[in-house]
Amino acid sequence: MSRSIDIPAADGTIDAHVFTPGDADRPLPAVVLFTDIGGLRPCYHEKAQKIADNGYAVLMPNVYYRDASGPVVPAGRSFRDPDVRPTLVEYAGHLTPEAQSRDFAALLDCIDIQVEFAGGKVGVVGYCMTGAFALRMAAEHPGRVAAAAGFHSARLAEADDPNSPVHVVGSLEGRVYLGHADKDELLPPEQIARMDEVLARAGVHFTTELYKGAAHGFTAKDAPAYDAAADALHHKRLAMLLDETL
Repeated sequence: MSRSIDIPAADGTIDAHVFTPGDADRPLPAVVLFTDIGGLRPCYHEKAQKIADNGYAVLMPNVYYRDASGPVVPAGRSFRDPDVRPTLVEYAGHLTPEAQSRDFAALLDCIDIQVEFAGGKVGVVGYCMTGAFALRMAAEHPGRVAAAAGFHSARLAEADDPNSPVHVVGSLEGRVYLGHADKDELLPPEQIARMDEVLARAGVHFTTELYKGAAHGFTAKDAPAYDAAADALHHKRLAMLLDETL
């Protein structure tokens, strides 16, 4: 079950989708789902619904609303196509930490007023570039975000990157789960180690797991890297995290 909504934000109107179980008869704990660089598309609608079916109301915003509404990748095309990807990279470049912060506030305001969502703590999950978004949202709203998860996250802890979430995760109060592809060129071992060290030093309750044999993008059914076994494990781990925190 899903519906489209428009969310007022400082930088415009965020077009988004809310997913609930088919038998929902009451407000449910909220989970924010950020898509990967490909934006809104069928495989992410399916992913959001699967999370919702475990007993949550899932809010999936269009992270590119400043530049376009709805799906950005044309039907029948791939976000990896050489004439599509430059547009996505351009749009992603507008998602500075400051822009993200304004969007986080708008999403939480939405959760507070929409009937599908119960009050209280929320969870957040991101994929690829938005694994960093999930960590940043949890760090900026430590009293509100009980759980943050990232899967095949990209560039979480690049050296000399002033915008890296590694600089803000020390304020996290919620639980963290990071599921990494062990063949991920966008998150080499040294970055994983750097993020783990910072989280451990800050006393954050976190789990890091390497998905053996998986490549970057292993949860995206429309990507060549899709790995059914790794995707199933990701859903299992995310369900466990949300069940234990929300």
